[in-house]
Amino acid sequence: MECDVCGQAMWRWPVAPTAWAEEIWSCSWCHAATHVGGEWFEVSRPPYLPRDMRWERAVADGLPVEVYHAFGVFDRTLCGIQEARMSPSDDWWSPERENACAACRVEADVIDDRWPQAMRGEDARVSMARGL
Repeated sequence: MECDVCGQAMWRWPVAPTAWAEEIWSCSWCHAATHVGGEWFEVSRPPYLPRDMRWERAVADGLPVEVYHAFGVFDRTLCGIQEARMSPSDDWWSPERENACAACRVEADVIDDRWPQAMRGEDARVSMARGL
């Protein structure tokens, strides 16, 4: 699948099929997500979110608690750390926090710059609802 934001190839998340047969695809370049299938949509494309509202804090046994890392995709932090059973927390990762990982902050800025201004509006990404 090709990313509608930047044109790069997207990767399917390796998750078990759900009752709604939803697939989740992520772009490794701009980190746009696309959901295919599911109960309500054939294709759902979440809109652009600013960097302080896009990332959850990563949690894993091997991560230091004094540094907050941003959870990226495929069980990695934005700065590339991969730990067993890493997951996003219920807390947002904020690049403005004093203890935010500097490398994650740099990567969040790079990813944010990859989103064209034209794709940042609330209605810029098209979702297609299934006819009822």
